[in-house]
Amino acid sequence: MSFTVFLGNLPAWVTADDIKSWLTAENLVADHIKVIRNPETQESKGFAFIEAPNQDEMQSIIKRFDRAPLEDRLLRANPAQPPKAKGTPRPSGPPAGEFRPPRRRPPVAPSGGHAGPSVTPSATVQSGPASEPAAQRPPRERSRSGNSGPQSAFAEELAKAL
Repeated sequence: MSFTVFLGNLPAWVTADDIKSWLTAENLVADHIKVIRNPETQESKGFAFIEAPNQDEMQSIIKRFDRAPLEDRLLRANPAQPPKAKGTPRPSGPPAGEFRPPRRRPPVAPSGGHAGPSVTPSATVQSGPASEPAAQRPPRERSRSGNSGPQSAFAEELAKAL
């Protein structure tokens, strides 16, 4: 069984030697300390893993360093989660380097207090006459019904690149 502590919200200047000296000052023991760094720049990513020799030592490290103040931040310490297997899809967000536009939520059905049929996006768009002026449409529909093109400089540059 692993007794690894995740230590997060560290300033970029913190090294494994710094953490080791903090542990020593508190009479705590660690088998191994690894500060996670960006492989290209070698800058700290702001977190580290501390391997404790047993469950009691792990809990002591967590108790001492969780929510401990350092500079203008509070450290976070908790049991480390096991690493995810490589090659498994990430459930949140697109793979690195791939752009996906944000999802749009379907329009919300008006709440009139009765249990009627639900309003679908296609029914909402087709419910009024085609010549209905834009000023009479609800603001939510107006902003979502037409394709007004890119709305920011970044979106315009992205559209040109594609």
